[in-house]
This record gives sequence, C-alpha cells and structure tokens, in this order.
Amino acid sequence: MTCTAPAARSAGEPPVTAAGRVSVLGVRHFGPGSARATVAALERIDPDCVLVEGPADADGIIHWAGAAGMAPPVALLGYEVAHPGNASFWPMAAFCPEWQAITWALARRVPVRFLDLPSRVTLAHHQRPAVPAESRAAGAESRAAGAEPLALVASAAGHDDVDSWWDHLIESRGGLRLEDGNADPLAAFEALTATMAELRSATVPEPDARDADRGVHEARREAHMRTVLRTSLADGARRVAVVCGAWHAPALTDPLPPASADAALLRRMPTVRSHIAWVPWSHERLRSAGGYGAGIASPGWYHHVFSTSDHVSERWLTRVAAALRARDLPVSTASIIDATRLAETLADLRRRPSVGLAEVHQATVAVLCDGDPDLAAYVTSDVVVGHALGTVPETAPAPPLELDLAATAKRLRLPRKPTTRELLLDLRRPTDLARSHLLHRLAALGIPWGARRETTGLGTFKEGWALRWRPELSVDVVMAATYGPTVADATAAYLTRRAGQASTLAEVTSVLETVLVADLPSQVPGILQRLTDRAAAEQDVVALLAAIPALARALRYGDVRDTDTHALGATASSLLDRAMAGLPGAVGGIDDDLARRLRDHLDRVEEAVSWLGPDTRDRWWDRLGVIARADRTHPLLAGRALRILHAAGRLDPTHAATSLAAALSRGARATDQSAWVEGFLAGEGLLLAFDDTLLRILDAWVVRLDDDAFMATLPVLRRTFGSYAVPERRAVADQVRRLRACATQVQAGDPSAGLAGFDPELAAGPEATMTFLLGLS
Repeated sequence: MTCTAPAARSAGEPPVTAAGRVSVLGVRHFGPGSARATVAALERIDPDCVLVEGPADADGIIHWAGAAGMAPPVALLGYEVAHPGNASFWPMAAFCPEWQAITWALARRVPVRFLDLPSRVTLAHHQRPAVPAESRAAGAESRAAGAEPLALVASAAGHDDVDSWWDHLIESRGGLRLEDGNADPLAAFEALTATMAELRSATVPEPDARDADRGVHEARREAHMRTVLRTSLADGARRVAVVCGAWHAPALTDPLPPASADAALLRRMPTVRSHIAWVPWSHERLRSAGGYGAGIASPGWYHHVFSTSDHVSERWLTRVAAALRARDLPVSTASIIDATRLAETLADLRRRPSVGLAEVHQATVAVLCDGDPDLAAYVTSDVVVGHALGTVPETAPAPPLELDLAATAKRLRLPRKPTTRELLLDLRRPTDLARSHLLHRLAALGIPWGARRETTGLGTFKEGWALRWRPELSVDVVMAATYGPTVADATAAYLTRRAGQASTLAEVTSVLETVLVADLPSQVPGILQRLTDRAAAEQDVVALLAAIPALARALRYGDVRDTDTHALGATASSLLDRAMAGLPGAVGGIDDDLARRLRDHLDRVEEAVSWLGPDTRDRWWDRLGVIARADRTHPLLAGRALRILHAAGRLDPTHAATSLAAALSRGARATDQSAWVEGFLAGEGLLLAFDDTLLRILDAWVVRLDDDAFMATLPVLRRTFGSYAVPERRAVADQVRRLRACATQVQAGDPSAGLAGFDPELAAGPEATMTFLLGLS
C-alpha cells in the first residue's frame, strides 16, 4: 500500500472519517522534546502511513532523507523555475519532529509523504525573493496566526514570551508530559491539541487586508492537509500519523469539514512552475531563521538536549569548558562542578522541572567566564549555536545556485577544468567585464574558483586571474546556496549580512568595494548608508584612516567598471577630513606598537589620496607637515610624515637633511633617534643610495653611538634595513664604502678625494659641452 496523491472522491462514495484511524501529533517545528515525543508516539501508534508538514511536491525526493550521506541539518529548497530568485526554504534538524518522523518511517518502510501546499502554490503566494531568514515558506504565517493567543497563555503562566513558555512546558522536559506526571505521549498530544482548539476558537481575525490574505492562505494550507489525509484514508490506511505544527492540529481532527468545502478553497489557486531540492543547512542558519516555532536562538543547545539522555547540564557545561579551553582560556574541573550546582540551584528556585538554557547560560557567565560578556559570546558562538553543517548526497538533485553557476560559466565560455588556466581580462570588453563580475562574486561567497594575479604596467582596465576548478568547490557552492538561488542573489545577501555584522569602518568599506567590483549596484545605497552612519559615530582616527583605501580603490576602478562614484568620492573625502582633524592629537603620547599601526595607515592613505583629487591630496600633505613639525609627535610618525613629503616633492632637498640632522642631534634619546630613522627610512633604500648628504648624516650618527646606545638601536636598524630589497641593501653598502674611501682620501690630503671611480676620458665629452654652454674658456 502506498500513500498516493490527493484525488477527488467520486459521486456517491461514502464520506471518509478520521475517527479512530488518525493520530494528530501537534509539535514545535524545532524542538527536542517534541521530537522525542513524536518518536515515542509513532512507536505506540505503529502507523501504516505517516504524513508530515512540508511541501507536497517534495514527495518525489523525500526518500533522500534516508540515503547514505544525508545528515541534518538540511533544508528543502523550492524555487520558481522562471525566476529563481523567488524561493523558499524548509529547514530540518536532527531535533526537528518532522525529520524524526520521516527517518522513522523510511527505516521501517512505512509510506511517508508531505501534506502541506506544494511549493508551486507557496511561491505564487509569496512572489518575492528568497530570504534565508525565513525558515518556512508557510510557517511564518502559522506562527503569526497563533502568536497572539499563545502569548496570552505564556503571560498567564508567568513567562515573558511564547518561546520560553513552550521550552519550559515541553522541550526542556525531554518530551510532552501531563501535569499529573503522565508521560503517555498520545494523551499529552491530545491535551495539547485540545488547548490549541480552545485558543483557535478564541482568536478573532484582524479586519486587515494583509491578515485577510494570510487567513485565506492558512485556510488553503489546512484544506490541502485534510485533502491529503482523506486520500490516505480512502486508499485503505488503517492507522495514519500526522506530524504538523501544533496550531494546525485541531484542523485535522474530527469532525472534519466537508470535502467539498476544502475542494472549493483549493480551486483556482495561483501557481508557478517550481523545482525543489535538498541542500545542506547549518546551525548558524537555523539561528538566523524565523518562521513557525523557530525563534531558535540555540540550535546547539537543542541538539544537545535531544541527543543526550542523562546528565544533560553536566555534559553541556563540560562541552562549554572544552570550547573555552580550545581558546586557551583556563577552566578547571572544580569550576564545572560549581557551575553545575549553580544551574541546578537556579532551576530549583524558579521551580523548573529541569535545568534549561537560561540556567546553564547564567551559570556559565558567572562561574566559567567570570562575568566577562566577551567570553560568554565565545560560548554562544561555539556551543549554544554551534558550527554543525549538514550534508547531502552528491547524487541528489542539484540546488539552483549550482545550475545558475553552470549556465553562467557556459555563457561566458569559462569551462570548469581541474588544470590551472591563466586569464587576463580586458574590462573594456563586455564579456571580460561579466567574467570579472562572476569571479568576484564567487570569491566573495567563499568559492575560490579564481585567484587574483597581479598585472603590472597594463592600466586599471586589465585584471589577471588564475582559474582552477577543484572538486571540493562543489561543497562551497551548496553551502552558498543557503544565501540565494543565483550567484548574484547569494552574493548580495551574503555581503549585506557581512555589512550588517561589520564591527569596524574598514570592514564596511571592504564590503562596499566588493559590492562594486561584483556589480551589485542595488546593494550600494544600503551599505553606503551604513558606512555613513557608522562613520558619523566613529571617533577613532585609526579606524577612519583604515576605511579610506578601499573607497579610493573603488574610485580608481569605477570608471572602467561603469560605476557611479560621485557618492563614494564625497564619502571618502569626508572620512579623510575627519581623520585629518583628529590626526595631530592621535600621533602623540602613544606607544611604539600603536605608532607602527598608524605609520602603516599613513602609508596606505598616502597611496589612496591621489585618487581623491588634487585639493584633497594637498590638504593631506599640509596636515602631514603639521605633524612632522609638532614636538609631541611620536618620532616614528614624525620621520614617516617627513619621508612622505620628501617623496612627494614637497620639501626642499636640504630640508630633509636638516630635519634628519636635528632628529639625530646629541640632545635626543637614542631610542627616539632610532624611531625617527625607522620612520624616515623604512620601506625603500634607494633614498640613501642616491643621497650622499643623508647617508653621511646617518653614518656619522651611528659612528658616535656608544656601546649601550648602539645595542639599543641595533634592532631598529636591522628591522629598517632588513625591509629593503637585496639590490637596495647592496647599493647602500656600496655607497657607504665609497663615502668611507672618500673620507680616507681627505684625511690623507688627496686632491682627488670624493672622485673615486672617476674616469677622465669618459668625462671629456660632457665636460667640453658644458664648458661651451656656460661660456667658459
């Protein structure tokens, strides 16, 4: 016997009743207690047909849930074929009652199928791009429909929200139990269904157009569930188990409304052509998901509760301690014992049936983290949420992101080959520009099909890549599929999320740069607004300086990529003005480490200002002159500012020598002198190789250092000269030898001193020319 698709009952056929043949198990879609109770109830019922809430058109791939290589968390992904951006996800985890019901049935060869509206109807109802934060295509409406009455019950029970009430009542108890302690899962499910029936009868629909539309869609969902149920009963199923959201349970129990009424509701529903497939999911994605019964801020905890049969809090706190130790944080066994005792005491004081997440979390913060919220954040990320990632068999139907990538690569003539292929793109050509967009999008999504290659002397319209497709990149593709069904949609969703989670200005500007090179113009206004808002509240000069180079690079490549860079230029100039205003106060009274960080930022901004216009560049150099002359400026930064101005041609040739001589005068401390030298000379050695005056001053300073001062200065000198390229170090050494040779000749009274290596015959021609031009005899 099989559970066939819904079919209309012929005229004269006796009505099908559910009495005594149907057991409705109302659950929370993500709940370990509900999952355990579901398995226990299925064992008691021993059904010959299992119906599970989910898109009915996924029946053809439901068998993959029991295949080798399938491991939750996973999700059903339904998308519109004509417009893949219109998509919805139905996630499942190991602690999901639907997943347990499906795998229970598959393991026992019991027919199992989904009974909710097909994805083609759900997608036609939504008609909007996929939002990974919505965990169930039809579930969000379910939760909204029952949220208000459930909130009243939760409040009456003394809880702040529905989630904590449900967790206390069911999930943390390890399953459904009646108040008298009766652990019979069927009796508990019946009591829960009766409670939901009372709440549904007390719910008054809002007279709002959106609520009315939602109400019609909910009615259609339940009508379809009843239609599938009637079909299963008509096909001869003697014991049918239905696993659905608790809010829907009363709608699937006797007395059922007439089949004709449901058929009328399901008539002429809008549909689209859709496709559905399994994709991997993750605990992190479950956490960000909404939808019915979700609000699942703690998938790691729920998985632990479901998979642990005894000593739940002790084992959990041991895991927390291991996570903290993995970050080199000391946690003793005694601390674990103390935290366990505290969690149990809190549960007793609150009259909880068992220790819940609130208790173990507070015990963790107080005992294991010493009240430090930053350490508690590690626990939340690593344990409470977790990093579990599901898997889907390679032979399972592919997600739309893979299909979109394959189609785009074929259109752009980019075959995916295992060998490395060097690719030089000319961004003035439409095809090469589209290739660049694709490769940048994949790189942003963590799919490194291409690696950037430096191109020299070819202008900003050239871009080098090395392409190599590796088999493991397919895993990256299905992981990225959780962000959207197409490469463009997934990249946009991922970068928007990154911008929202960015903790520094530099991270936001980096995301903005990626959005521009990936050609996602619709995301620019939102990210630019976030950048502006964050910059307005930013007071740290280092953070402001760090944000500028990425914006300048975006301006540099904007023209060739047909990007509107006016707003970017204004934002970059505004950030630079604010950084320059605070720079004089930020360069004094700081330690050496911060000074080195600021030096690096000064170098990067110096490279960037040339793309912000001559006026901005001149203001930047004027500000560097101010900090170079200020007495309170850290010597490392004073030397660096002077070096930048010298390289820009803003100093008289003798000014650098005078400043160097002043910095190395006998009154200054050796450490300050060496810091000034490091700032002025680090990075490039050609300045010393071709400026005899600077080299003589530096040489004289090193010679007059006493032993202690020389030893204190030596690490700085080694670091400075070690940064030079080998040919530069060799050129400086040759120049030092030449100066020493000249000095020796001067001391010996040689009139040719300073002319070492001079060849009179080679100089004869230029000498005659200069003599003629100057009018000399």
